[in-house]
Amino acid sequence: MTDCLMTAAAAAEAAARVMSRCDALAEISETPGELTRVYLSPELLRANAMVGKWMTAAGMKVWQDSVGNICGRYEGQQVDAKALLLGSHLDTVRNAGRYDGMLGVLTAIETVQYLHDRGERLPLAIEIVGFCDEEGTRFGITLLGSRGLTGNWPESWVDHPDANGITVAQAMKNCGLNADRIWQSARDVEDFVAYLELHIEQGPCLEQEQLALGVVTAINGAHRLNCRFVGEAGHAGTVPMSHRKDALAASAEWMLYIERHTPQVGPQLVATVGTLQCQPGAVNVIPGDVALSLDVRGPEDGPLSALLADLLAEGEAIAQRRGISFSAEEYYCIPATACDAELQAALTRAVVQVQGRSLSLPSGAGHDAIAVAERWPSAMLFVRCDRGISHHPAESVTTEDVAQAVQAYVQVVNEVAGRA
Repeated sequence: MTDCLMTAAAAAEAAARVMSRCDALAEISETPGELTRVYLSPELLRANAMVGKWMTAAGMKVWQDSVGNICGRYEGQQVDAKALLLGSHLDTVRNAGRYDGMLGVLTAIETVQYLHDRGERLPLAIEIVGFCDEEGTRFGITLLGSRGLTGNWPESWVDHPDANGITVAQAMKNCGLNADRIWQSARDVEDFVAYLELHIEQGPCLEQEQLALGVVTAINGAHRLNCRFVGEAGHAGTVPMSHRKDALAASAEWMLYIERHTPQVGPQLVATVGTLQCQPGAVNVIPGDVALSLDVRGPEDGPLSALLADLLAEGEAIAQRRGISFSAEEYYCIPATACDAELQAALTRAVVQVQGRSLSLPSGAGHDAIAVAERWPSAMLFVRCDRGISHHPAESVTTEDVAQAVQAYVQVVNEVAGRA
């Protein structure tokens, strides 16, 4: 087992290879000039094949499972040893950046490559998975790849259509997979001891702290609701201000309350009104009906639920004061996913050794670790990205930061495997 920190020279070489491979994967896209790679597309299968070749070169046994994940295994000191699972996803949103997901898969391969080049085996095997669908871009359902691995794939998903009416089952058949064999991708709980995922932060906190790396405490839970204020439309010129039942003014008052109140409840809680539809939508008519969305997120379910209850109560209070009505219907809810405490500690030790100190922070975005954590202890390592931009072509990381990420990854893999 490697006892010393990966050298700066070795890390720089690995990072340069990661950056080059991110560029190569970015060329595999269904849209010229943009990066779009969705579940069960020819482009995703091409990306799988490319990543599979890199896994093979790192000494791994490689296969594509029954839902379309690309998987590799680097044996431990004993054949059939339990494994430490590393990974992230290879699918993208539309017009994506080139590091979201891919960076985690490629740095994991470099961790194995480092061991392979030195002829080393660990007490644990290492498995790497490039998940085939984390974003949900094509079918509107997320974590298909990681749900396949955990065996928590809902039966109804196979009948879910994409925008062209092609169901998941049909798409699987079109690319040589069989929906009747989805269950074969599920792994036994005894196969893995833990899961680690490296990912770009997709936020500005590390950059603000001038740090390359940080350790994730939890993946935020989220509630999404469709909300509505209903007042009374009227002539913009004839209804006095004191007589109006303006649904848009009520919405604006509520939105300002959300903006002011949320940070007072807790600095890690966030709330967003992302859509707004105003009816009848004429310049000379008082708005009588406004539909708006509410998205609230936080790393702990209790405070998050309390915030949501408070925001909804205020919406109702505003409506009552104005003589109008307020309603809210939740259409999406996912609980917070706490990262494993021991794995967090191991990641923190590795990050401190690499960059001198560490920052612990929650993830505001969802990740495959949400699904995997339901079966195995899981944790995440964040890498700084320029201005926190993600899901956009401007998404950017530096080679120097990636080098530190590989160093920390090698360190934590050795520590976790060494105590197995």
